Amino acid sequence: MKLSAFTLLAVVGSAAANKPSLTDGNFSDLGGLDPTLSWSATTSSGDVDIEYGIEASARPTSDIASLPKNIWGKASTNLNGWGVSARAQFEGTDFTQAAVEIEASNDELDIDINLEASAGDGFAVKTVSAVKGIDSDGARITVNPRYNIETEESDVVINYNKDGTEIAITASQDAQSVTFSRQLDDENRVAPTLNSNGDVSLAWERSLGDDNSITTTVTPDEAIDLEWKDADWTASINLPLDGTDITGTNVSIKREVSF
Repeated sequence: MKLSAFTLLAVVGSAAANKPSLTDGNFSDLGGLDPTLSWSATTSSGDVDIEYGIEASARPTSDIASLPKNIWGKASTNLNGWGVSARAQFEGTDFTQAAVEIEASNDELDIDINLEASAGDGFAVKTVSAVKGIDSDGARITVNPRYNIETEESDVVINYNKDGTEIAITASQDAQSVTFSRQLDDENRVAPTLNSNGDVSLAWERSLGDDNSITTTVTPDEAIDLEWKDADWTASINLPLDGTDITGTNVSIKREVSF
């Protein structure tokens, strides 16, 4: 981690000192900082790859049972050319209800299918989506229909990418938006977004080399968001806006740790 990122960490507060973990909160109330430690591991059983992990609060407490935020497991395998995986996540130590995600992908057909559901007293599907890829005349096109069964809402996302320019269109029955993303040079990318409500936002990504970057997104009358990636560290800063006035500051910092 570079000295500059350590400087930012010191500004945020000392709640996560000596803990290589995710920290979030805001400047106005450092007591709101909640350090979180994430851990995961992998193994295999025959043709099935297994991943599992836990995300737990790192705050001092005598109630150890309150520390786990979520516990998850994932199994992946290949069936007749399809890569299939199923992931279940439990919130805290409540094992009566699980969030389930099932994915299937086929490289030859260039298609991915995703299903999200909940499992407990029964099995209830929440959302279904698919992504179909098409290569045409040097361009990459993807079509991503999505359907929310709970709300009965649907939309489609269409992406077009060619020669450093990407256009993403998201359309539902009630709202539409389009994002134009252009790689200006090796270090800079800009991406304005327009939606059918007349709202506009602008994102600017600046590459710092070695896969490090700073991305600034300005949404007038809403917020300025900054994401700073520096090696294993990621800092996110949210500045809510009221007109041209900044009304607060929300900061989160996380670091990936390998054991």
